[in-house]
Amino acid sequence: MRAPRTTIRRSRTIASVLSLLIVTALAVSDTGASAAPKVGAAPSGASVTGVTSAVESLGIAGTTWAVDERTGKLRVLADSTVSDSDLVRLRESARQFAGAMSVERVGGRLRTLLSGGDGVYAAAWRCSAGVNVQSGSTYYFVTAGHCTDGASTWYTTSGLTTTIGPTVATSFPSDDFGVVRYTNPAVPHPGTIGSVDITGTATAYPGQSVCRRGATTGVRCGVVTALNATVNYGSGAVVYGLIQTNICAEPGDSGGPLYAGDKVIGILSGGSGNCAAGGSTYYQPIQEVLNAYGLSVY
Repeated sequence: MRAPRTTIRRSRTIASVLSLLIVTALAVSDTGASAAPKVGAAPSGASVTGVTSAVESLGIAGTTWAVDERTGKLRVLADSTVSDSDLVRLRESARQFAGAMSVERVGGRLRTLLSGGDGVYAAAWRCSAGVNVQSGSTYYFVTAGHCTDGASTWYTTSGLTTTIGPTVATSFPSDDFGVVRYTNPAVPHPGTIGSVDITGTATAYPGQSVCRRGATTGVRCGVVTALNATVNYGSGAVVYGLIQTNICAEPGDSGGPLYAGDKVIGILSGGSGNCAAGGSTYYQPIQEVLNAYGLSVY
């Protein structure tokens, strides 16, 4: 989802590498038909697969789901836009898979996080750059695909006076990544995230300590809470295979980097809540983007 350029902010100055969002979870457990199984009684793989398919088939916007590594069951989060009747539908979808799913409310609304502020600018909106990458002697930055979708050229300011370069690849929805090529030699593109010199990539794992950087809310840190999460942002925009964290973020952080030490892990896709009340954030794994286009960090 995008807002006009005056209300959008996808952060990161070009000289550093961008913004990510992360949120603290404010979930209230649901105690309906999808209640957790007894301690030690993990659901079967077939039950989890079945309930995952059932949840996805409902197509309820404002929901996200991933397998909880601690319990082995599917953990479904529903934002404030999900109606009580849709919560009932979610519970009913799990009835034949007893103990395989839990449902929780999260604060705020799941959305891609775009807003006004420093960052990279298209003709009608702004975003955060994620991380600088290269292929041979050609340089690019990776950002969110919902940022590059429909944006042909990027600039350093809202006045659109200094060109960065064109969008060369977009994958959204299903994935959420985009690639922009640097064509203006006057625009610096160091291999850093803020003051952190990035030396490579890493694969996320549950419980991993991570940070994200964003123009709206700066550097925020927390932990990875789930892998392979699916988010239904609505209007047919469903994204799969995301990293979930408990770090806060706000509009304008979209497209920024998730990292651990000197290794970049992902690119911010979206989230719910804010840094005052808490929420959750979701990231496109970086290695998928690099593999798809033969790119590397430096």
